[in-house]
Amino acid sequence: MPIDATKPYDAGNIFAKILKGDVSCDKVYEDDWAFAFEDINPQAEIHTLVIPKGEYVSWDDFSAKASGEEIAGFVRAVGKVARAKGLVEPGYRLMANVGAHSGQEVPHLHVHIFGGEPLGPMIWKQ
Repeated sequence: MPIDATKPYDAGNIFAKILKGDVSCDKVYEDDWAFAFEDINPQAEIHTLVIPKGEYVSWDDFSAKASGEEIAGFVRAVGKVARAKGLVEPGYRLMANVGAHSGQEVPHLHVHIFGGEPLGPMIWKQ
């Protein structure tokens, strides 16, 4: 169910539980700023999620409140994961949903990395 990205951070969300180690995942990468793991419902051959370790609801929340160091560390982590998966040469897609119209379902910023196959149109048209 889509979330309201203007609401305060919910420390009980599934990604917060993953960061705390309360919920298991298939971890791909971790550093001081970010944590990456495989999506449990992949939409492409490669579908990895990268989340910041800080408590941010969405990209909007993160870009408004995170320090420059957090932003740089997170963006670099996304790139490191994509490179480690060998996605630069064939190409890949990044996606961060914000709010109900985008279909954001977890109130913790997350970037989807899609790759490993041709991905088709950027946006699905009805």
